[in-house]
Amino acid sequence: MLDICKVHKSFNVGTVNEKKVLRGLNLHLKEGDFVTVIGGNGAGKSTMLNMVAGVYPVDSGKITIGGNDVTKLPEYKRAKFIGRVFQDPMTGTAATMQIEENLALAARRGKSRGLKIGITKAEREHYRELLKTLDLGLEDRLTSKVGLLSGGQRQALTLLMATMNNPQLLLLDEHTAALDPKTALKVLTLSAKIVEENNLTTLMITHNMNDAIKYGNRLIMMNNGRIIFDVSGEEKKKLTTADLLEKFKISAGEELANDRVLLS
Repeated sequence: MLDICKVHKSFNVGTVNEKKVLRGLNLHLKEGDFVTVIGGNGAGKSTMLNMVAGVYPVDSGKITIGGNDVTKLPEYKRAKFIGRVFQDPMTGTAATMQIEENLALAARRGKSRGLKIGITKAEREHYRELLKTLDLGLEDRLTSKVGLLSGGQRQALTLLMATMNNPQLLLLDEHTAALDPKTALKVLTLSAKIVEENNLTTLMITHNMNDAIKYGNRLIMMNNGRIIFDVSGEEKKKLTTADLLEKFKISAGEELANDRVLLS
């Protein structure tokens, strides 16, 4: 479902601030894989997601989604393949628009627009049923402005918007990092439920080693623009945070120096 083949990416090329972020990155995801991604600061995790989403062009290499070569496709043309939830709850929604209007925009992502009525009665009922699955009472607030919602409610809504069209690939970019622990757990549990029920191929970046072990069927660790550890199945289930720290030390040849990861 996703192939990243020998992808390189550098920023500020030719200047004293030149930074090589991805160094011949290779990653293959089968349909239905739920892969958690962990690593230190500057490991290339978010850059990898941005490259897949089309935010940045690749310097070299190839990216394929569902058999389609998207390497040179702009971000808006990849929208039909990809759903994404960002770290900041404010990023994935339009604050000044109503809940139902946000859902309508998400439902039309990647599709041609016409001059038909904005939201039909049937669509409104569909949105109400979808919101019930969140168990947040939002089904009774369809006309509320999204800016009035809490961070957790907005992130749950963004998750629903990102997955309502069953994308070929779901990208979760530290999507609970800005939430309190209780709300983060609820959003993570909801994420896992949606991914499993819809068999969505998913990449989830997290700074929490426990979450990286608990969720998904596969875990990869990145360092210095490369994947240095890749584990799945029963071996992943038996991992501990101490195991991950030791694997990082062995593979990277250094201690993991990242307060957010270590303190999680």
